[in-house]
Amino acid sequence: MTGPNHKDLNSTGIAGRERTSGTLSRRSFLALGSAATATLAGCAAPQTTRQFMAETAPVFRATDNRGSGLAATSSYYDTMYGPKLDEPFPLPAIPYQEIDPAFLRQEVADPTGERPGTLVVDTSQRFLYLVRENGRAMRYGVGIGRDGFSWSGRAIVQWKQKWPKWTPPQEMIARQPELERYSAANGGMPPGLDNPLGARALYIFQNGEDTLYRLHGSPEYKSIGKAVSSGCVRLINQDICDLYDRVPTRTPILVI
Repeated sequence: MTGPNHKDLNSTGIAGRERTSGTLSRRSFLALGSAATATLAGCAAPQTTRQFMAETAPVFRATDNRGSGLAATSSYYDTMYGPKLDEPFPLPAIPYQEIDPAFLRQEVADPTGERPGTLVVDTSQRFLYLVRENGRAMRYGVGIGRDGFSWSGRAIVQWKQKWPKWTPPQEMIARQPELERYSAANGGMPPGLDNPLGARALYIFQNGEDTLYRLHGSPEYKSIGKAVSSGCVRLINQDICDLYDRVPTRTPILVI
């Protein structure tokens, strides 16, 4: 194979003269090696190229590969998790490709058997279901409380709040004294993108009493699917906004 960068070793020049003299010097040997390397680099076989592309292609997550790789980009999720600019505190887009696709919002067959309109939090699987008609449910990925900071049972959504203040309970302040500045006596933490309750909160009561358990938004999208919070159920901010619009107060909820 020849080309503008390949020298004919029988032509005039260093290599040609040294071949004519019958001596293959170290200099000509190096020149020959460089030419061979250029040939290999510029003329990779199609099969080698295909193999390289296959070995270096992005790995996308699937049901049998949920722990690594990327979620495929789609216009559906681009819209679902795109920026929400009409909020008092505009929400940035979520890089949903970094989240296990099982935890992205989607309609599924209802596995709960609960009545339509019921919320079900499956803490073991890290899913929240809104049961719908005809055996269907809207499923959201959630982050849940760490061991020792969780609650379960039947209750209701007593009230809902857009861009809520956050007031840590006294038990949390006792563990983390630096949170005292956000206590009820100090007015709580103002709403905003850094507020732990995010863009929306649903407050869970049982027998008329506040369980201190919340369904709420979070900017920490990488925590979805994990046990990381201090007892509450966190959703992607775009997902809690969607859920907030779908459920009224007095909605029954089951946490298992």
